[in-house]
Amino acid sequence: MDWKIILNSFLLIFLAEIGDKTQLVIVGLAAKEKMPLAVFLGAGAALVLATVFAVAFGEALTRLIPLHYIRYLAGLVFIVFGCLILLGK
Repeated sequence: MDWKIILNSFLLIFLAEIGDKTQLVIVGLAAKEKMPLAVFLGAGAALVLATVFAVAFGEALTRLIPLHYIRYLAGLVFIVFGCLILLGK
């Protein structure tokens, strides 16, 4: 087990998730339901399941497409989304 990869994954996901719409929904749900432990367990399970799907998809994708092509495609997608946002679409 590589602790550097674990720490990098944790930090990247933690920083990316702070203040995003998912966190705002969880705040609202916890305030509405008044059962923070239940909301925490449900949200945590959802994040774990979504992560399992993402890891499985990413691992399977690299078996079909070389990693350097995936990186170029990801960069292109970010550029396209950035341009669309700038154009207001």
